[in-house]
Amino acid sequence: MLHSPHQPLQVAAVPSQRTPVREDQAGPWHSEAVCRRDEAGLFFAPSKEPTAARLSREESAKQVCARCPVMVECREHALVQPEPYGVWGGLTAAERRVVLARRRRRDMELKAAAPAERIAAAG
Repeated sequence: MLHSPHQPLQVAAVPSQRTPVREDQAGPWHSEAVCRRDEAGLFFAPSKEPTAARLSREESAKQVCARCPVMVECREHALVQPEPYGVWGGLTAAERRVVLARRRRRDMELKAAAPAERIAAAG
């Protein structure tokens, strides 16, 4: 998803709490994003949104992401930034936290395994 509450507004039709990514940070992928068209309100929770409404809205946002040609690029952007809010690349903020935790754990395991592999290769 292109919008972040931490960056300046780029599209006037987007409500003020939903702010798009600046073009200089997003890279060229964002111009192809399906969410640029008309579903921007799906991707960020309004204040005090009931849980059932949030889950329904997030599912609808994920359906938009599923047909997006730049879903993978969007997801990676949200993971690298990291974007703390909204649905980006088909993942909610909570789902992105899980992915990031798994990546950190994998990286730590790879770093821990590297010295043991060097010792085995040297011996």
